Amino acid sequence: MGINNYINRITEGNCIELMQNIENDVVDLTITSPPYDDLRNYKGYVFPFEELSKELFRVTKPGGVVVWVVADATIDGSETGTSFKQALFFKEIGFNLHDTMIFRKKNPIPQIYRKRYTNEFEFMFVFSKGAVKTHNPILIDCLHAGLELNGTTYKNYSKNEQYREKLAKPVKDKKIKGNIWEYVVGKKLEDQEAKGHPAPFPCELVRDHIFSWTNPGDVVLDPMCGSGTTCKVAYELDRNYIGIDISHEYCELARTRIKQIESTMKLAL
Repeated sequence: MGINNYINRITEGNCIELMQNIENDVVDLTITSPPYDDLRNYKGYVFPFEELSKELFRVTKPGGVVVWVVADATIDGSETGTSFKQALFFKEIGFNLHDTMIFRKKNPIPQIYRKRYTNEFEFMFVFSKGAVKTHNPILIDCLHAGLELNGTTYKNYSKNEQYREKLAKPVKDKKIKGNIWEYVVGKKLEDQEAKGHPAPFPCELVRDHIFSWTNPGDVVLDPMCGSGTTCKVAYELDRNYIGIDISHEYCELARTRIKQIESTMKLAL
C-alpha cells in the first residue's frame, strides 16, 4: 500500500487507519473541516483529533501546509475554546502556526438572541511543516491606486524601534489580500451540489487556498472529505487529490460531484 492507492480517489473508511498506509512527507496541502464540538451531526462517528493531527504531520511534506477550518460551540454560556486548544496541539507536535485566518460568512444564519452578537465567522488555522515552500499570493486592487501621497505609508518591521520611512509614490495598483476572507455560503450553484452534507464549505474558499499553497500537480488531501469539495476543486485546478471519509453516503456524494466536474471539463476541451 502507499499513496498511489489513494491518489485521485474517494476512499471510504477510517481516516486514521487509511492514512497509516501513506508514506511520510508526501502531501503538499491538506484542507479539511473537522466535526468540531457538537455543532455538526456526523452520524455518530468518533473524531480522534490527536491521532489525526499526528498523522497529518507525518504525511505532510516539509514546507507543506494544513488548513484547519474550525469554530467553537457555546455551552452553558461559554464558548468551548476547542479551536484554540487544537491549534496549540498542532504546535506541540511540530507544526508552525503560520497564519490565523478568518472565514467570514456574508450570509450568516440568523440566531436566537442569547445576549451575544451573531456569529459570522470560523477560523482557518494555517499550519506549516517548517517554512512554507509555496505561496502564490492572491492580489487585490489598492483602494488608492495611482495616488501621489505626501506622507509615509510603509512601516519598518525591524526587531528594534519601528517607524515609517518609505513613501508610496504613487500607490501601487495591487496589494496582497488580507487574511479575512469573505464568502457567500450555500447560494452558488457549485455549492448547492453539496446540500446532502450538513456543513460543506464554499468551493471558492477551497479554490483560494489551493491556489495559494500549491502548484499544478501537487497533492491535496482531505481526510474527512464529506461532500468532496476539496477533491472536486483540486481536480478542477489540475492538482492530485486524496479524499477519505467514513460515511458511505458522503463518499457517494463526493464521487458524484467529481464525475460531474470531469464531464464538464471534458466537454470544454
